[in-house]
Amino acid sequence: MTCYGLWMAVLGAGAFALPSLHLYFWAAIGVSSVGAIAFGVVRHKPRRRAPWCFLAAGMAVFAAGDLVFNIADPAGQAPLLADILYLSVFPLIVAGYYGFTRASLTIRDRSRMLDLIVFATIGGMALWVFGLGPELRSPAVTPFEKSALAAYALGNLLVFAITVRLFATYQRTVSVVLLAVGSAGVLAADVLYGLTSLDGRYINGGAIDTGWWLFYAAWGAAALHPSMAGLTAPVDARRGEVKSLWLGLLGAAALVPPTALLVQSVSGETRDAPLIAVTSGVVFIAVLIRLTDSIFAHRHTVGRERGMRESMAALVSATDAAEVNRAVRAAVARLIPPDTGYRLVFAVHHADGVPATAVSIWGPTIVPPVLPQGARGAAAARRTRVLRVRMLHPALAEQLGGFESAVMCPLVLDSPAGGAPRVGALIVSAEAAILDSLRDALEVLAGQAALALERIALGDEVNRRQSEAYFRTLVQSTADVILIVGDDDSIRYASPSTGAVLGVEPGDTTMLWDAIHPDDRAAVEQTLELARSGQVSASDWTQWSLQHPGGSRVQVEVSCRDLRRDRTVRGLVITMRDVTTRDRLERELSHRALHDALTGLPNRVLFHDRVREAVAGGAGVAVLLVDLDDFTMVNDTAGHATGDGLLTAVGQRIAATLGDHQTVARVGGDEFAAVIDGVADPATAEQIAADVLAALAEPFRLGEATVSGSASIGLATTADASEVDELLRQADLALRLAKGAGKGRWRRYQAALHSAVLQRIEMRAALEQAVADLNFTVAYQPIVGVENGETVGFEALVRWRHPTLGLVSPDEFIDVAEETGLIEPIGDWVLQQAIAAATTWPGTPYVSVNVSARQFRVPCYVDKVRKALADADLAPERLMLEITERLLLRDDEQVWLDLTGLREMGVRIAIDDFGTGFSSLSYLQQVPIDVLKIDKTFTATVSSSARQQAIVDGIVRLAQTLNLEVVAEGIETEADRDLLRVIRCPYGQGYLYSQPLAPDEVAGWLRFEHDTEDAEVAAISPK
Repeated sequence: MTCYGLWMAVLGAGAFALPSLHLYFWAAIGVSSVGAIAFGVVRHKPRRRAPWCFLAAGMAVFAAGDLVFNIADPAGQAPLLADILYLSVFPLIVAGYYGFTRASLTIRDRSRMLDLIVFATIGGMALWVFGLGPELRSPAVTPFEKSALAAYALGNLLVFAITVRLFATYQRTVSVVLLAVGSAGVLAADVLYGLTSLDGRYINGGAIDTGWWLFYAAWGAAALHPSMAGLTAPVDARRGEVKSLWLGLLGAAALVPPTALLVQSVSGETRDAPLIAVTSGVVFIAVLIRLTDSIFAHRHTVGRERGMRESMAALVSATDAAEVNRAVRAAVARLIPPDTGYRLVFAVHHADGVPATAVSIWGPTIVPPVLPQGARGAAAARRTRVLRVRMLHPALAEQLGGFESAVMCPLVLDSPAGGAPRVGALIVSAEAAILDSLRDALEVLAGQAALALERIALGDEVNRRQSEAYFRTLVQSTADVILIVGDDDSIRYASPSTGAVLGVEPGDTTMLWDAIHPDDRAAVEQTLELARSGQVSASDWTQWSLQHPGGSRVQVEVSCRDLRRDRTVRGLVITMRDVTTRDRLERELSHRALHDALTGLPNRVLFHDRVREAVAGGAGVAVLLVDLDDFTMVNDTAGHATGDGLLTAVGQRIAATLGDHQTVARVGGDEFAAVIDGVADPATAEQIAADVLAALAEPFRLGEATVSGSASIGLATTADASEVDELLRQADLALRLAKGAGKGRWRRYQAALHSAVLQRIEMRAALEQAVADLNFTVAYQPIVGVENGETVGFEALVRWRHPTLGLVSPDEFIDVAEETGLIEPIGDWVLQQAIAAATTWPGTPYVSVNVSARQFRVPCYVDKVRKALADADLAPERLMLEITERLLLRDDEQVWLDLTGLREMGVRIAIDDFGTGFSSLSYLQQVPIDVLKIDKTFTATVSSSARQQAIVDGIVRLAQTLNLEVVAEGIETEADRDLLRVIRCPYGQGYLYSQPLAPDEVAGWLRFEHDTEDAEVAAISPK
C-alpha cells in the first residue's frame, strides 16, 4: 500500500507540474486506481465482491470520461460523450455503497432509507439555494448546461447522502476513512467545476483537479488495505443502532432549511421559500416515521425481554438436558418474530449419558461440525459469530439449510484451570436481518443454557456419589439374596439376607448345590452352564426351588450374571428373590378369578374356556343353562342367607347329577351352566336335562326351612352349532323359550325356536314404536248381575292396533311389555282412557282396570290414580283396580299400605284370576280387597265337571263369608250361567252376555238396557 501511495503521488505531481504531459499522467492515475481496486479484491477476498466491482467499474468509467475530456478539449469544456460517461459513474458508485451496507448491516433498512432521503433533500436544497439556483437563473446559461448541471448535482447528492450513512455506520477503519475522503474529494471537485465552468473560469489541470486526484488515490488505497474485507462482512447489530454522532448530523441537517430561509430573509430575497417549505415538510415526515419506528422497536425490545425472563425461569427449573433443550427451543421461538422461518440446532455433548461440562465437545479427536472446514483453530473461540451455512460441516449445513447465514453461540463455561471448556453450541439460521437483531439475546440464552447444563451435571455427579453409598447400604439391608459363586460352584460371598431365605448361614466351604431342591438340580445346572457361556443376561429371570433345612420348599426367582472377568468380583453373581408367598397368592387370585366365591364352582370365564376345550376335542358336546324360577321370591321371603344356601345346594345337586367328569359353573346370580362332552346324540342330552330338572324339583332342606329349587333349562348341542359362541347363544335362546313356556321346563334348541325368538324381538321393537305413537285402543266388556243380567260395570281391555296384524289381544303382547317395562306407560294410558270414558256413560256403572305388579310398585302410584280421578272428575267408587295374586306373594309392606290408601280413597280392589296363583288363603283376611274374580279356567268347566263346580262353589261361599263380592269370568253358555245362579254367584262376564265393546258402543249398550227395563216395567204395570 505504501508503494501505491508513492506511485500515485508521483503521478499526481507529474500531472500538475508538466501540463504538456497531463493527458498521460492522468490516464495512468485512472488505470492505477482501477488496478489497485482489482488487486485488493483478489488479495483480501471480501465476503462479497460485487460492491467493489461496482466501485471499480465506476472508477474505470470515470477514467474513461477524463480521457475523453482531456483529448477533446484540453481547455476544460467537457464534450457530450464525457458528460455521459461522468453521469454514468454515479449509479455505479451508489450501487457499490449500497452493496456495502446491504451485505454487512441488514437491519433498519427503512431507517437507512429515511436517512438518505433526509440528507439528499437537505443537500439538494442547500446546493440549490446557495449554489446552483442563482447560476441557473442566469439567462446566459443554456438549457443543456442547466440540465447537465442539475444531473451532476443529483448524482453528487446521492453520493453525499450514502457516504454520510456509510461513514456513520461503520467503525473508523482505514478503508472506510479512505472511501469517505475520496467521496469528499470528488464531490468538492464536481461542485467547484460546475460553478466555474459556467463563466469559463475553470482551468484544466488546476487546483480543482486535486479533488479528483484524491478520489482516484483514496479509493485505490481503500481497496488495498486489509480492512476492506470488513465492509462486506456482517457487523454487530449494535453498530447499526443510532449513534450520538448520527443524531447530531440529523439535527444539524434539520436546521439547514430554517437557516437558508433566514439568510434569504436578511438579504431581502426569499425566492426559494416554497422549496424550503417542501424540504422542511419532507424532513418532518421522515423524522416522524423514524420516531414511530423507534417506538415499535422499543415495544419489541420489551416483549423480547419478557420472553427472555420466562426462558431463564424455565432453564433454572430444568432437571435434565432434554428440558434444557426444550426451554432453549421455546425461548428462540419467542424471540423470532411471528410467521418467520428459522432453523435451530442445539448441540450438547454427552459422555456415557452425562453432559461433559468440563470437556469441549469439539475435543481433540472430534471434528468440529459447526465451523468452516479447515478452520478448526477457531473452535476455541468464545465469542458468538456469524457463519456462512454453506461453509459448515455438510451434516450440520443440511440441518440449517434454506438460509445463507447462521449465528453460532458457544455454550462455554470458565474452567478452574483458566481455559474455556465448551459444553456445546446453539446455532440458529434465519434471515440475516433477524440474526443481527437477535445476536445479543441468543448469546445470553446460550450462556444461561450452559449454566443450566453445568448445574444438572453437578447434580448428577452428587446423585451418583450418593447412589454408591446407597447401593452399599442397600446390599447390606435388602431382602434379596446376592451370591457370588466360583467356578467350582462354591459360595464365595453371601449377602446378610441369605440366612433368612436358605435357613442357614453359608460357610466358606458351602456349595450351591446344598441349597437346591433335588427336583430342580437339572434345571439349575442348565442355567449355570448358559450363564457361564454368555447366553443368559442379567434381565433373564428363572425360578428355582430351594430345600429348606426344615424340609419345606422355598420358591425363588433367580438372575445370573457372569462377572468372572471383573477383577473386583471374579465369579458368577446370582440374585435370588423369595417368591413363595407371591406364588401362593397368585394361585389363590387365579382361582378366585376363575371360580365363584359363594359356590366354589367355575365362573363364566372358566366355563367358556371349558366349552372351547370340549368343542375343540371333536366329540359331541352339550351345554345346559339352568335358571332358578323363583329365586327372587326365596330371597325376599326367606332372606339372603337362605338364598345363598339354595345357590350352593343347587350347584352341588347339579354336579352330583352329572358326575365328576363334567363341568358345572355358576354364570350369573341365579343361573348355572354345565358342559357335557361325549354326548352321542341329542336324545342323550335331552335325557340329561330331564334328569337335572327332576333332581332340582326335589325340595331343598336348608336349616329349618324347606325351599323349592324349581328351574328352567335351556339345552344346545354341537349337532346344531359348530362354533362355541353359537352354541352358547343357542343354549341361551332355548332357556328363554323354556321360561316363556312356564316354570319347571326344559327346551332344546331347534331351528324353529330361532324364528320364534326373532318374532319376539320384532314384537318388542314394534311395541316400543306403538307406545311412542299410542297405537292402542280400549274395549269394554260388561260385568252383569248373574241373576237379572243388569250391567253394573265394565272391564277395560287394551287392544294393540298393529299396522299389519290388526287388533292384537293383550295375551299376545303383555308378557313382552312386562319384560321391557313398557307395561308402565301402557297401563297409565289405559287408566286415563278408562276413567275418561266412564265419565261419559249414562248411569253410574263402574270401570275395572287391570294393574300389573310392576306397574303397581312404581313410586307414588296411589297419587297417580288420585290425580287421574281428579282430572276427570270421576267418583273413586266408580273405579275398580284388578291386581294379580303375584303381587301378594311378596310380603311388601308398601304394597299393603298402597292398597289400603286406595280403598280409603274409595277405589275398590279386586284379585284377578283368583285360584290360579300361589297365594295363601290367609291373605284374604289380611289384604284390603273387595272383589274376587274367578278365572275362566274354572268357569268354562263348571257345568261339565263336578269337581270344578265344587271349587267354584267353595270360592263363592268363602267370599260370602269374608263379605267379598265375586265375579265369574268367561261365561259363554247358558248352562254355565244357570249353574252359577244355583251356586249364587252374584256377578259374571263373558261372551254369553257381550263381547268387548268399542268406546262409542258402551253408551248405546247402556241406553238399550235401560229402554228394555222400562218396557218390561211398563208391561207388568197395571193400567
